[in-house]
Amino acid sequence: MQTVKMYTTANCPYCMRAKQLLGVKGVRQIEEVRIDLDDEQRRHMMQVTGRRTVPQIFVGGTHVGGYDDLAALNQRGELDALLAG
Repeated sequence: MQTVKMYTTANCPYCMRAKQLLGVKGVRQIEEVRIDLDDEQRRHMMQVTGRRTVPQIFVGGTHVGGYDDLAALNQRGELDALLAG
């Protein structure tokens, strides 16, 4: 299973939904980076993704995007293969 990294904030409903979906898919560990606690990480996230919103999700080295992108990937049947590597 690929590693999953997610940039989040404390009370982000889309972050919670992303974690739930990933949990259903068998992901037991997510490297969570709280950008509301670390301005340097927020700048890094924006530089790497070109986006300002959370969550920003990476599976392995692949930037998936936000929750809607993750859900769309799942709906197309492509999430399992990405997680499997």
